[in-house]
Amino acid sequence: MLEQRYRWKNKHLRMHVSVLDGKTSPTLLLKNALYLNQTFRQWMRANIWIYEDRIVYVGENLPSHIENCEVIDCTNETLVPGYIEPHAHPFQLYNPQTLAAYASQFGTTTLINDNMALVLNLKKREAFSLLKDLRSIPTTMFWWCRFDSQTEILNEVEIFSHSNVKSWLEHDAVLQGGELTGWPRLLNGDDMMLHWIQEAKRMRKQIEGHFPGASEKTLAKMMLLGADCDHEAMTGEEVYNRLMQGYMVSLRYSSIRPDLPELLDDMKRLGIEAYDRLLFNTDGSSATFYEQGMNDQMIRIAIEKGVPIIDAYNMATVNIARYYNIDHLHGQIATGRVANINFLSSIENPTPISVLAKGKWVKRDGVKVEETYPPLNWQEYGLKPMELDWELTMDDLQFSMPFGIKMENSVITKPYSIAIDVSGDELPHDHDECYFTLIDRNGKWRINTLLKGFASRLSALASSFSNTGDIILIGKNKQDILHAFNRMKELGGGIVMVENNEIICELPLHLSGIMSDLPVEELIVQEKSLSEELLKRGYSFSDPIYSLLFFSSTHLPYIRITQQGMYDVMNKTVLFPSIMR
Repeated sequence: MLEQRYRWKNKHLRMHVSVLDGKTSPTLLLKNALYLNQTFRQWMRANIWIYEDRIVYVGENLPSHIENCEVIDCTNETLVPGYIEPHAHPFQLYNPQTLAAYASQFGTTTLINDNMALVLNLKKREAFSLLKDLRSIPTTMFWWCRFDSQTEILNEVEIFSHSNVKSWLEHDAVLQGGELTGWPRLLNGDDMMLHWIQEAKRMRKQIEGHFPGASEKTLAKMMLLGADCDHEAMTGEEVYNRLMQGYMVSLRYSSIRPDLPELLDDMKRLGIEAYDRLLFNTDGSSATFYEQGMNDQMIRIAIEKGVPIIDAYNMATVNIARYYNIDHLHGQIATGRVANINFLSSIENPTPISVLAKGKWVKRDGVKVEETYPPLNWQEYGLKPMELDWELTMDDLQFSMPFGIKMENSVITKPYSIAIDVSGDELPHDHDECYFTLIDRNGKWRINTLLKGFASRLSALASSFSNTGDIILIGKNKQDILHAFNRMKELGGGIVMVENNEIICELPLHLSGIMSDLPVEELIVQEKSLSEELLKRGYSFSDPIYSLLFFSSTHLPYIRITQQGMYDVMNKTVLFPSIMR
């Protein structure tokens, strides 16, 4: 059964009708509920009948049979639809299942997910098997189809082959193509990418842009080539320009771009008062950023900034559902929709006290309902601890590059000329330059340079978490770097910090070295510890997890360290190739 687009079989539909006929009892009855009716844009009272995972009736009537029905008096509660996250990157140390479980506690019951980590690290059969099994959890999971790797990998033509991309695009759980981090290629004549966009359009699927700083003319060109939405507006003027060119605009509040408050202030200054073409997204924030909530936090900020309350809720629910053509199933409390409902203590407080996801309680009276998200057997999908059958040696840590990489903020990097002596086995602590190596997880190649601005007192850090799943080594002491690498290897992947031959901090990533299998609540503790230890050693930016992820990401300026070598983003050239080991 195709769960997302062709959700219920004929026998299920007949059963739903039999509930209205009084032949079958609902499984849940929400009596006298004050709920958000987005058709009338009003808060209305009604009785809501639910059968298993579907709302079968909303109105004044009550069912004639309630023998096996849970009845809830909702007189003192306010009901809104489950929130939708349209731009999830479900592999920022957490994994899709643990993110879904955590997000559900804040009322986000539908995730529309990036497929990048699955494309780069799993076989297609394994990835599609995971998508199928994730249908059984209470959270509804939709996906994107990437068209490029957002870096320079050695086998891009194979991974992003026409047959692979077409298989993903045709998958029923996939709602959009993109995000288009490789859009300059499209403008420069990449007809294969344009063909994929055309195919997505033919299938009535959307195209998500990635156009930071784009001019009005570029935005217009990308709209002509098929883009539908963009999440990279960083000022009110950029919101205005995107709306003028016909875009759906996804307002962002994330760990590296917490733009929403400023965007809303700018929009007010510019007189933007129409909200139907606006969405909320948290853009795959690191786990610690989600401590205070997810899409509920964005609704709260919008309400505090004077956005009309119904519009604030709509930007996290029905606006998203309508844009993705899934409003027949999601985004509102109405007959026929999936029973994703948040129970609020008040209209002004969007963090729910109880949550229904697919008709199942995942949170009840402020308490998480246990065992609603049972653990997956990740090894079935090829996600198991890393097994490295090669050794890192001092010979791998030879540095002779004439220039290095300088960090401007968490994710922007520029080249700089190296002026210090790098011939020894240790760098002094009176500057902020560290040895920096990217090495193939299979041990076939490496590239060595210096990293300026990451830390001044970091002895060693080894990380299997990166954009491509290759291994990052950073530090001032080569012996400690070897120790950190070996400990990471013992863990089967992860992030390890070593100082004076002692392990200071470690964050195991047992799922192929890229994701943790821990609940997000426990992951947050580990992530905080790592961040605190890095801060002590001179890391001065906002998000070290994103720093590690984006060292290889060529959709950001200006210089990157990639599988192919040191890469000049603006000129699209490899400055120094990687070295075969």
